[in-house]
Amino acid sequence: MDASNNAGQGLRRNEDIALDLMKFVAGVAGIGRQAVPSTGFSGAAAPKPEENVGQLLDLYRRCLKAVEGGASEKEAAR
Repeated sequence: MDASNNAGQGLRRNEDIALDLMKFVAGVAGIGRQAVPSTGFSGAAAPKPEENVGQLLDLYRRCLKAVEGGASEKEAAR
């Protein structure tokens, strides 16, 4: 059966799982977060919004690959 047909039964699509994983990793790592201005020395300039979007898209691709890789490894073990 297709995962989209099983949505009512609690199964989730790989894209949804990868999105949740990306949100978690981005939150923990601070990716995409705006720099807070402070007085004194600062480590680096704040990244531009385009760079944040690029980082988040790259992170999503990596998360999706990891989720799909895990599924294909389980199927290969059968």
